[in-house]
Amino acid sequence: MSRRPEPHYVFALDVGTSKVAALVGEITPEGKLQVVGLGTYPNKGLKKGVIANIDATVQAIQRAVENAEHMANCRARMAHVAITGTHIKSVTKSGVAAIKHREVQQKDVDAVVENGSAIPVPADQQVLHVLPQEFVVDGQEGIQDPVGMSAVRLDVNVHIVTGSVSAAQNLHKCVEKCGLVIEKLVISHLASADAVLTDDERELGICCVDIGGGTSDISVYQSGSIRHTAVLPIAGDQVTNDIAVAFRTPALHAEKIKLQFGCAQPWMVQADEQIEAPSVGDNPPRVFSRHVLAEVIRPRYEELFRYVAKELHRSDMLQRIPGGVVLTGGAAQMVGVVELAEEILEVPVRLGFAHGLEGIEAVSRDAGLSTGAGLLLYAKKMKPELARSAASGGSGGDFLMRVKDWFKGSF
Repeated sequence: MSRRPEPHYVFALDVGTSKVAALVGEITPEGKLQVVGLGTYPNKGLKKGVIANIDATVQAIQRAVENAEHMANCRARMAHVAITGTHIKSVTKSGVAAIKHREVQQKDVDAVVENGSAIPVPADQQVLHVLPQEFVVDGQEGIQDPVGMSAVRLDVNVHIVTGSVSAAQNLHKCVEKCGLVIEKLVISHLASADAVLTDDERELGICCVDIGGGTSDISVYQSGSIRHTAVLPIAGDQVTNDIAVAFRTPALHAEKIKLQFGCAQPWMVQADEQIEAPSVGDNPPRVFSRHVLAEVIRPRYEELFRYVAKELHRSDMLQRIPGGVVLTGGAAQMVGVVELAEEILEVPVRLGFAHGLEGIEAVSRDAGLSTGAGLLLYAKKMKPELARSAASGGSGGDFLMRVKDWFKGSF
């Protein structure tokens, strides 16, 4: 009788401005990724994607991780963690290497990527990602994997992403205080795109905009590779603040009103629909129409999408996204946001949800969990040996290692 292979888990932690989301994924014997644990908890410790209160952030991470561990019935030790903020910078550079043996080997690829990523980095920044866009073999462009090809010269274009050293260190500190080790810091742009974009969209040319609580993350793909990334400091929290100021209601109630009654297009709601908002102090509640609420909300989203258009123009990317724009993130789910984005950007727009995962259905129905889902997919992609091991039912090497550990603990 064959022994059931031990489950292989991957863990994801999205420490966002409005909430922390912890996800547990299990790689099935068929090599598929199944979400078996999910925990979320409101976060008051971040401002615009950057940690401002360590204690509040640690508490939110602990609660989210505990909920996910309880649901999955396992213990998290290492996790892939998302990082964002306006401190994230990116640049595209090129590298070149001579091929000594007239055939491209993996060491040649590593060498040319290293050459392309050898750029001066400010003391307060650290490299987070070095992402090859395409290789050029003896002048032939658009090659994704040059290994095994005959060549004399190999060129590469790489997209280099850097982030604040202090922001990364504070994130490490918060996660480690919860008993976890960060296996890899992944920018939210990559994680969200991994979850919601299709291979066809990446090949044709697409822009993904993840609208979170504190920031909006932009990533552009073409020919299967990432071409541009950017972070905008306009997101859902600004909408909440506008509602709080306009109707003189506390931020907590403004957030509830936004989630329950928010709409980005005034023409999509009935003018006679009334909303009651608690006032500050002992003042009586204020009553206003949902149409007026939509008129308060629309300008902030309009400003966001104009900034997106400006960023795409500035980076010369607008003509490289014939597939249009995919919106994701919790603040992208408001009624009328997709229609407003199409009106401002003048390209096709759709709302993106995570795909490529099985298990807990809530993950594929909530755009606010796209980053966490993408982290799980990224973790699985970075560990292909886990999928192979799961598909083969475990390896003899794993069994021998367990026997060796048992002997160490017994004698």
